Amino acid sequence: MKKFSYFVLLFLSFFGHSQNLLLEEIMKGNEFIGHQPENHRWSIDGQTVLFDWNPNNEIGNTTYFWNTSLQSPQKVTTSNPVYDLNFMASQKDYDVVYYTNQGVLYSYTKSTKKTKKVIQQADRINAIERGLNSNVIFFQQNRNVYQFNTKDFSIIQLTNFKPGKEGKVSKEEDSFLKSQQDELFQFVRDYEASSNWYQAKSKNKREKFPKEIFYDKSSLEQVKVSPDGKFVTFRLSDYPNQTSTNVEHFITSDGFTESKKARAKVSTDGFSKHKFGIFNVEKDTTYYVSFSNLSGIKDKPKYFQEYDNLKDISDYETGIVMMSPVYSKDGKNAVLEIRSQDNKHRWIVQLDLVSGKISELDHQHDEAWIAGPGIPNYSFGGGTLDFIDNATIYFQSEATGFSHLYTYNLKTKKKEQLTKGNWEVREVKLSNDAKSFYITTTTTHPGNRSFYKLDIASKKMTGILTKDGNYEVEVSPDEKTLLVRYSYKNKPWELYVGANKPNSDLKQITFSTSSEFKKYNWKTPEVISFKAEDGTYVYARLYQPKTENKNKAAVIFVHGAGYLQNAHNYWSTYHREYMFHNLLSDLGYTVLDIDYRASDGYGRDFRTGIYRHMGGKDLSDQLDGKKYLVQNLGIDANRVGIYGGSYGGFITLMALLTKPGEFKAGAALRSVTDWAHYNQGYTSNILNFPETDPEAYKKSSPIYFANNLQDRLLMLHGMVDDNVQFQDIVRLTQRFIELGKKDWDLAVFPVEAHGFTETYSWVDEYRRILNLFNENLLEK
Repeated sequence: MKKFSYFVLLFLSFFGHSQNLLLEEIMKGNEFIGHQPENHRWSIDGQTVLFDWNPNNEIGNTTYFWNTSLQSPQKVTTSNPVYDLNFMASQKDYDVVYYTNQGVLYSYTKSTKKTKKVIQQADRINAIERGLNSNVIFFQQNRNVYQFNTKDFSIIQLTNFKPGKEGKVSKEEDSFLKSQQDELFQFVRDYEASSNWYQAKSKNKREKFPKEIFYDKSSLEQVKVSPDGKFVTFRLSDYPNQTSTNVEHFITSDGFTESKKARAKVSTDGFSKHKFGIFNVEKDTTYYVSFSNLSGIKDKPKYFQEYDNLKDISDYETGIVMMSPVYSKDGKNAVLEIRSQDNKHRWIVQLDLVSGKISELDHQHDEAWIAGPGIPNYSFGGGTLDFIDNATIYFQSEATGFSHLYTYNLKTKKKEQLTKGNWEVREVKLSNDAKSFYITTTTTHPGNRSFYKLDIASKKMTGILTKDGNYEVEVSPDEKTLLVRYSYKNKPWELYVGANKPNSDLKQITFSTSSEFKKYNWKTPEVISFKAEDGTYVYARLYQPKTENKNKAAVIFVHGAGYLQNAHNYWSTYHREYMFHNLLSDLGYTVLDIDYRASDGYGRDFRTGIYRHMGGKDLSDQLDGKKYLVQNLGIDANRVGIYGGSYGGFITLMALLTKPGEFKAGAALRSVTDWAHYNQGYTSNILNFPETDPEAYKKSSPIYFANNLQDRLLMLHGMVDDNVQFQDIVRLTQRFIELGKKDWDLAVFPVEAHGFTETYSWVDEYRRILNLFNENLLEK
């Protein structure tokens, strides 16, 4: 390792660089950069800001606070508590608010800043909700809902959920001896009559409890009480017994290997069944909602037509998942979101709690999969959905190809689009007066996150924070002040405060970057775009060396996750790679970091460009990026390498195995090699299911193309990876062995999972990657 560090220093010194980057330093990540603040929020009184921070390089984050009376942030301690707004936001209009801590119910009075323990029991309390009556709060305990009157301190149990089946009273079997006793002895007959009389009398006087709701072996989920306390909704879910995978741990404290269970693999066996129930508290009755008339629920996916065993199915109905209702402030209207389990449908419906009937308000359908900002790409997740007033809801939809903000009036049945354009609404928050929205958008550039105020009536947008970079904004409770987490391409995240007005001057309140990090003049990568083979413009980050250092070799980096953005104008989650790309460009390499097809931030068509073919357009975008480098920047077409982790590792494998000769060398980190062995939620969106769409899996999985390997390949994988599991790379390795392939290596990391944690592992991994490129891309 020392020899390698000396080589890097010598190389950089040869080219006249006075500020040298060492892998041993940059691979420390935030320990080298400085730990940036996270989870910023306002205190309940709106005078203080809180955030999680680790400025002293401790083991983990600690909560800090700051206000105008302080010169620098201070730690929150038990003797100096500050109360978050996060878990009290729904109670912002009340002086006394209620919350739980470790299962204990507390009250906090804003005017006196006093805290009081209200209920402490062995059974934990959770899920606090404020009722329409200002004196009433609802909470859950042991899976049941309770009504707590804070004025008279009465507590009433509203539901009586119980596991198992409804029990039947079994009659005592008659026997000869019992019959004989009844026949012979008056005492026995009198005792039984007396016992029955007292039992009947006691039953008539017994206090009435809510009728039991037995949920057998189902999972009781999404329990929620209506604001007036008259109804409780819930979901009963039956999950399949899928075969789980096992991850073997070889480095353990006792010297024995340890096998740990992990996720199941993608399969139609993963479908679950769900029922949505309503408990009427006043009538003590339970009924279930029917969703069978939802638009498109019986429509087969189009890809079924390509398979003889599927195209003639006549009784198809897609499985669905229901979310908890959202209530209007007066409690009179309820709406909820429903998702199909194949994630091709999203419905928003109005729910009549009395009748249990629904009215469909909006239906979103995508033959690929539903997703986008404000619309989670997971069928069990809820998106943007809430009330502006008692009759108007707002939500997000990709109906135009980009995620925008819509309203729907329950009285007039009118849907209206509030924002429009070839850009996305990323975050939404309603103002206190319900006349405006605070929205974060990509209006100025796909790689920016700008902050605007949107007037609902006029639809006019007023820019507040619109310079390049990313603004993560929390508006103070009185809406006068902004708490901003901001970063730029070469500037890590810091916290700022400023007035809530356009072009406000922001005061920096955290200073997180280390002195070592500041010593280097970090490059500001240019965000460029180039035209792909199908005419689509693709964005990328470009790192260029100084002209005198340029070696005509290039490295293409492929980010992970698929649906993720990295060619943007703010600090990257790939901070180690960012610093590594600075090191590469110091060595003379040109680096291109591409937001390939399916990356986040570019709308529906870009996102779904890989539907049914991973390694299709997402790979051709890498080849078009290479063409850009060769045609515009003088890169030698025979001296281009490629690398990436997770999905980036998968693309690296597909590049070398389906387009041999295009890349001289590739490094594939924690790579998917066969999508049939990956998880359900991510894979089924894009490739459907291996049982129903096997051709999509076959053309998308590198293992089927192992025979094409001819370029230099380095594979690197953590042995305890419970995401892309070690078995994946082992299976491809066996294929290479059986096929007699020679130009490959596998480096394993015994203690690392999907995201590496140890600096020595990062250093070893990137030392191998750098050696790979130096040995194969540089002129001999």
